Amino acid sequence: MGLLVVGSLGLDTVATPFDKIENALGGSATYISLAASYFSGPIRLVGIVGSDFPKEYIDMLNTHNIDLEGLQIVEGGKTFRWSGKYHYDLNVRDTLYTELNVFEKFDPVIPDSARKSKFVCLGNIDPVLQSKVLDQMENPQFVVCDTMNYWIEGKKKELLELLPRVNVLIINDSEARLLAHEPNLIKAAKLIRAMGPEILIIKKGEHGALLFTEETIFSAPAFPMESIYDPTGAGDSFAGGFIGYLFKTRDLSSESLKRAVIYGSTMASFCVEKFSTKGLEELSYLQIQDRFRQFMNLSRFDEE
Repeated sequence: MGLLVVGSLGLDTVATPFDKIENALGGSATYISLAASYFSGPIRLVGIVGSDFPKEYIDMLNTHNIDLEGLQIVEGGKTFRWSGKYHYDLNVRDTLYTELNVFEKFDPVIPDSARKSKFVCLGNIDPVLQSKVLDQMENPQFVVCDTMNYWIEGKKKELLELLPRVNVLIINDSEARLLAHEPNLIKAAKLIRAMGPEILIIKKGEHGALLFTEETIFSAPAFPMESIYDPTGAGDSFAGGFIGYLFKTRDLSSESLKRAVIYGSTMASFCVEKFSTKGLEELSYLQIQDRFRQFMNLSRFDEE
């Protein structure tokens, strides 16, 4: 039935200490879908753009077996736009402006052809909209959800109502501490899993990621990158690689979840090597497998 991805599509203007790009393809649904597309398809994307959204971006998404039946194009409307400036510490950025435009009235409508999708990835949007998506689904098997501090602080009640309906929550370390009101990540993870999601992933940027399940705590390394040009979309690319691998294998065992985290980290590492989605647009199966093996070797050692 395909993998359903719901989230934002946007036009980003990004400046880093190394370069700048304007009106580049962005948005959570974009990065998730592209990263997932290398594992299996079709990817069914649901989002909203204005009539100013470049046709070349739509064509590129189509070439990755991303089904755009659920993409709303508002005639005369303007696409969501975001601008950010990164510091030399690329973990720190300033948001220069956010223009919601047509995204402000986004009301996700899931096409009939996608309502039976068993795997669903909810990008970082209002938890009210995330719940609306699940209301339209017919018994999904595996739901991955992303959120952020804006929703944790502004829509916590709605977020807490959503969490029992998802299988996996993906957040970063500061968001985990905020949601749980607990500075220790191990304790915070236990508290968050008690809110509903049986699986929790806490991203730690250049320090890797932590996977928490009932029986497992797994620490995945970050890839030692020599060149990071644009961190935008890395977290969404992680989510896409994670759910893309699980959708391909249909294996939700602890060992498969660990591999999925490494594949997520693999796709994120490709994302940050170039501006916008360029690092995800022309990968090969062999490139992905080679970096996956490099990730595995980072932490592999023999006992004496």
